[in-house]
Amino acid sequence: MRIIDSGTGPPLIVIPGVQGRWEWMRPAIRELRKRCRTITYTLCGDSGSGLTLDPQLGFDNYTRQLDAVFEETGLEKAALCGVSYGGFIALRYAARHPDRVSSLILSSSPAPGWTPNERQQRQIARPWRSAPAFALGAPLRLWPEIQAAFDTWPQRVLFMARHGLRVVAAPMKPALMASRVTLQQRIDFFPDCATISVPTLVLSGEDALDFVVPAEVTRRYEKLISGARYARMERSGHIGLITRPAQFADILARFVASAEKN
Repeated sequence: MRIIDSGTGPPLIVIPGVQGRWEWMRPAIRELRKRCRTITYTLCGDSGSGLTLDPQLGFDNYTRQLDAVFEETGLEKAALCGVSYGGFIALRYAARHPDRVSSLILSSSPAPGWTPNERQQRQIARPWRSAPAFALGAPLRLWPEIQAAFDTWPQRVLFMARHGLRVVAAPMKPALMASRVTLQQRIDFFPDCATISVPTLVLSGEDALDFVVPAEVTRRYEKLISGARYARMERSGHIGLITRPAQFADILARFVASAEKN
């Protein structure tokens, strides 16, 4: 299993979204490692993860993988940050292993009860046939957020070029992404929320800029998890961790350090 482990300070494990590739989060990881010991990885089943999926385990493949991350890094306890779909993985792990989790961060993550919209349902039903349209439509869906995040056209174009290269270098697997959402939809995560006992931060972008997981859906965690705090990233939507990585890292590092003291 390949694990990216860099930086010093309080340990923080960052779990990628449904596409599974840590490389898509590289700007955020680069900033976080300046502030924390930052650990990340590719979700099992994807190229570069070093782990295959066990059909019998279903969603528990991903919590088992987190067990391996703790064991291979020698960590007894760490903060968990689940990005988007990764929030479900972080949530379930924190519910089951509170002794291993110092704090929990749910970043632009859908809350229990979320269901895919019509476009997303079509993509899940026909992942490979929908892949070209998904890839071509992504820049249009994200454009309002990119426009808000950067002040000038050269900055926007440069960001899109760099992120495009990251996506090409670490390609997604549409069928695997669809299967992950299908697994998640079969699970009731409400009880997990009720058992969370560690400090929790709910993080989203602005309401008008997240066209993947509405910010109000992420904010539901405030009511579902006792004592959860909420923070909003300005000038960002769903991908604020890579459009505004320094802001993202500052918010996380402050929260992780505060939780470590308590």
